[in-house]
Amino acid sequence: MSPTDNTESPALKLANRVAVITGGTKGIGLGCASVFGRHGASVVIAARNEQSGREAEGQLKAAGVEALFVSCDVCSEQDMQQLFEQAITRFGQIDCLVNNAGWHPPTQSIEDVSVKEFEQLVRLNLTSTFMGCKFAIPHLRKTQGSIINMSSAVAAVGQAAAPAYVSTKAGQIGLTKALALDLAPDGVRVNAVCPAGVMTPLMRDWANSEYNAEEALAMVDRWHPLGRMATVEEIGEVCAFLASAEASFITGQEIFPDGGASLGYAEKAPAK
Repeated sequence: MSPTDNTESPALKLANRVAVITGGTKGIGLGCASVFGRHGASVVIAARNEQSGREAEGQLKAAGVEALFVSCDVCSEQDMQQLFEQAITRFGQIDCLVNNAGWHPPTQSIEDVSVKEFEQLVRLNLTSTFMGCKFAIPHLRKTQGSIINMSSAVAAVGQAAAPAYVSTKAGQIGLTKALALDLAPDGVRVNAVCPAGVMTPLMRDWANSEYNAEEALAMVDRWHPLGRMATVEEIGEVCAFLASAEASFITGQEIFPDGGASLGYAEKAPAK
């Protein structure tokens, strides 16, 4: 800054904060990690795949982010406990948890989904969120931190041929509201982020399974009045806002960065 320049650089809104992000090595999770780091946070990214985890850790460090990868199966109670132990060992505190890990199965009717498959998806998408909250809360009480549960717009508006997925995402919203009440006296905020279409590797994999990948992606773009899907960084910015002091009076809320996808009436039955 020159001697005649009286403007000061704005303070980084997540400076000196530590965020734990499950499913943090790709897609929305890596987008969150990148954005949090850009706003000054140190990040702990958790996922099962060691190779992709180390690559994501290296990518974040190359961008100047203080990052730690922890190999973690979010379906394992022991792994989830060790995730927070390693975060504390490395950084000494936890200020934010982003429960992002999860999976959207292919199109399935309820007849197609076995009870075992349903329970496995509940374990991955919902029980992991419960465990993340449970093991993070003792640390978040100390910092008056926050929890962000990555749900989905379909938790509120429904989705055809996805009964198991919608159930797990709706469960995350219920957990969010219950914990927001329980933790408010401790100054810990809990919110859910509910995106619609987001351009992620999972979205690309789905498109590649269709007859025409580019047309499939264009179709998803058209679901949004804004004419496109979100980027992972856009969802990361919403989460960074919720993790910051800017959102200090927001708790128990469902935030819909959905490009308007949940708005308006539409033709729902085939023409006769």
